[in-house]
Amino acid sequence: MKKSHIIGILVIAVAIMIIMTTAGDASTYVSFGEAIERAEEGNSTKVHVVGRLKKDPQGHIVGMQYNPVMDPNYFTFTLVDTNRVEQQVVYYNPKPQDFERSEQVVITGNMQNNVFVADKILLKCPSKYVEKDVTKTASL
Repeated sequence: MKKSHIIGILVIAVAIMIIMTTAGDASTYVSFGEAIERAEEGNSTKVHVVGRLKKDPQGHIVGMQYNPVMDPNYFTFTLVDTNRVEQQVVYYNPKPQDFERSEQVVITGNMQNNVFVADKILLKCPSKYVEKDVTKTASL
């Protein structure tokens, strides 16, 4: 066998290993109901959950607790997923900047002891480039 064939086979083997390891880390988008089912089955893979913050009629966030003086790496809040299921989320890192202004939240993590433990929080904040109402003018 030629050296070029051996090198080609090694390159293909390395590429297959890289693809398999990155595919194993990929998580899926689920609701809290499915995340709970996975946890009950013993599946501890990371998942993404999309939701909105729970707010009262005045627009204030309900269920958010963060005290940086006591523990700067403990942040908890209530998230409502797309199926309107409420779930307490714990994040063992500081509260993200502009968290209160976010329209939508994507969390990555898994269920542990009836609480969703988030590893990452991605925020979708309102855009400062809001489309204004355009009035149509009659042109002749």
